[in-house]
Amino acid sequence: MSRNARGDKRRINSRMPFTLFQRLRKRDYFLTVPARGPHLPSQSYFTMPFRNFKGVDKKTKQLVRTGTFRKPRRLLSQDYRTLLEVCLHSKKLFVDETFPADLPSIGFGNLLKKMPANIQWKRPHEIEKNPQFFATNASRFDLHQGLSENCWFLAALASLTFHKDILANVVPQNQSFDKNYAGIFHFRFWRFGEWVDVVIDDLLPVTEDGKLVFVSSVHKNLFWGALLEKAYAKVCGSYEDMQIGQVSEALVDFTGGVNLSIKLEDSPPGLWDILVRAAYSGSLMGCQTLSGEERILENGLVAGHAYTLTGIRKVSSKSGSELLVRLRNPWGKIEWKGDWSDCSSKWDQLSLKERVLLRRTREDGEFWMSLEDFKTHFVELVICKLTPDLMSLENGKKWTLSMQTGSWVAGESAGGRMSFRETFSKNPQFRLKIKPGDSMEKFKNTCNVLVSLLQKQTHKHRNQSPPLYIGFSVFRVPHEYQNEKRRLPKKFFDTQSPVNMKCVFINEREVTQDFRLAPGDYVIVPSTADPEQECEFILRVFSRKHTLYAHGDQVLCQKEISDKQDEKIWENFFVDFFQNHPEINVGQLQTLLNKNNWSNSRQTPVKFSLDGCKVIMAQLDLDTSGTLSLQEFRSLWKRTITYQEMFQKRDTNKSGYINLNDLQAIAETKGIKLSNRFSNLMATRYGDSSLKLTFENFVCFMLRLEINGEVFHNLSRDGKGIYLQEAEWMMLTLYS
Repeated sequence: MSRNARGDKRRINSRMPFTLFQRLRKRDYFLTVPARGPHLPSQSYFTMPFRNFKGVDKKTKQLVRTGTFRKPRRLLSQDYRTLLEVCLHSKKLFVDETFPADLPSIGFGNLLKKMPANIQWKRPHEIEKNPQFFATNASRFDLHQGLSENCWFLAALASLTFHKDILANVVPQNQSFDKNYAGIFHFRFWRFGEWVDVVIDDLLPVTEDGKLVFVSSVHKNLFWGALLEKAYAKVCGSYEDMQIGQVSEALVDFTGGVNLSIKLEDSPPGLWDILVRAAYSGSLMGCQTLSGEERILENGLVAGHAYTLTGIRKVSSKSGSELLVRLRNPWGKIEWKGDWSDCSSKWDQLSLKERVLLRRTREDGEFWMSLEDFKTHFVELVICKLTPDLMSLENGKKWTLSMQTGSWVAGESAGGRMSFRETFSKNPQFRLKIKPGDSMEKFKNTCNVLVSLLQKQTHKHRNQSPPLYIGFSVFRVPHEYQNEKRRLPKKFFDTQSPVNMKCVFINEREVTQDFRLAPGDYVIVPSTADPEQECEFILRVFSRKHTLYAHGDQVLCQKEISDKQDEKIWENFFVDFFQNHPEINVGQLQTLLNKNNWSNSRQTPVKFSLDGCKVIMAQLDLDTSGTLSLQEFRSLWKRTITYQEMFQKRDTNKSGYINLNDLQAIAETKGIKLSNRFSNLMATRYGDSSLKLTFENFVCFMLRLEINGEVFHNLSRDGKGIYLQEAEWMMLTLYS
């Protein structure tokens, strides 16, 4: 340790992990904060749950969350920078054991039948002489679909290339095959309410002659598309799990936006105006032909196929005005052959300037067609809105987004649709309060409100988690119920009719509906089509001015809490407990932790000791008050559940202990390689006389390991060390 020029500060080497306690606390359950990110309007606001808050940025003194656009959560706790440094230091190329270069990562179904013989996995340097990661002029023409039937993914990706700022978030630009290359790359996706950072290695499946099996680039040495596809396959479970999908799904995963789906057979009269506003607001657009077997039709379109809507244009021909839409086939070939296609005589009716500007005669998969032909030959238009003002004429004003999470639990909160009158009231209820907004007199004193219901994937593999039929009903709450603090009873729903008289249930990941609502109180009831169907969901609401919160007890439960109950029950229990005890001491922490059974059913129940809870308290007490808030405790609870899964996975003989080798293996999953000497030291510190760790001691070790790493990376200016004042150093060494 050395003293620097600033006198009373100390430099700590990166190999000396310590905890620095951050000082800011936020106790509100939800925060409304200015939206950050180049693709969002400067006056947008998000209401986000507190569960992702991690601490304080030392420079800005602002609360730092993970799972956000600026600070995504690490998928599988894999930290890109840590893993990169480990690989560079060891001079070894990264190998991702969580998504191995093997057949299971490709899949086990029909995709394998289409695969060529003797598949090999190679890195880009082995495929091309001068591989490049990304090109600043990346365009919708760069990528071609491979063997996987994931045209929906490619169609969404082509739309993303029109938004360089969002593309740069999904595909971080500071990666290359030259500087600091270690065979590791990372990408970002919005997954079920939060941004996640996904780490992969660059081993790609190729044929015997070295050609990529899946997505490839027009420029043979460009690999960002192939690596992005691999990262998305990891999120979905395998390449096989990217087979068949909706373009709307990928659009949301790339942007965090909200989808509006329009069935073109029943398209609204103002469809062209909707397209104009969508293009003007920078929305991403895709469309699909009639579902069924993917085959090329006589008119050049592909049945059962997704396309990107890349542009619109109103032109003046000799026969009058024409409304045109421009589409692109993600195959990079096979185009429409009708009116306004590349070879159509319709182009002769335009002026030379317009013809030169719009017409493309090369086979690149992109073509024009009239709006009428578009409505005839395509079945669905999907508009992914980055801002919620697409369907409103009220432009340039502040919007608010609120988000709540919930779940349908069989026997408790899965009541089914309204026709199941005896059980419908058991569904989760969310109170929505619409406040008077600006210029409402233009719209008969109503506000534009967009509601989105998104169901979560329930299985590790996307294709093994088919979406349920879901929908939601919105009810106006009359005066006699407006002060009701608990859940609205069955008699309310027996006598009230929903605002959306026709509640449509569809088996897609997301259901959205646009409303014009007068100021007042409403209740939103999301549900599955049938009772007793289980799933987690996210409810999002956009409007000018509103508040949204969970109504009453989401799950009624009188029995003792156990580890088999839904997470929401724990959340309600903790909220109730902390209402009586805003700050908990070590003894109360011990009581709460011992409410759950952390051991395997065949083992003696794990009980946290008072000394163990003191160690935990010291790690998580952000403001060094000697107590924990609900936010701090909830962070601990989430971590402990994760540690329980890790511990039981390594404790194969169900002894209730893990050994040195287990400790090293678990640390490596976090990107940290422990030497034998250091592992022995940690086992001596946290283990028993046989150097084995109980679950309690494992939790203490993992907390220190993770929090120290997070704090170091947050505070380090150069990635090599952190600088502390003497008071900070004393607190750090004595209190942790």
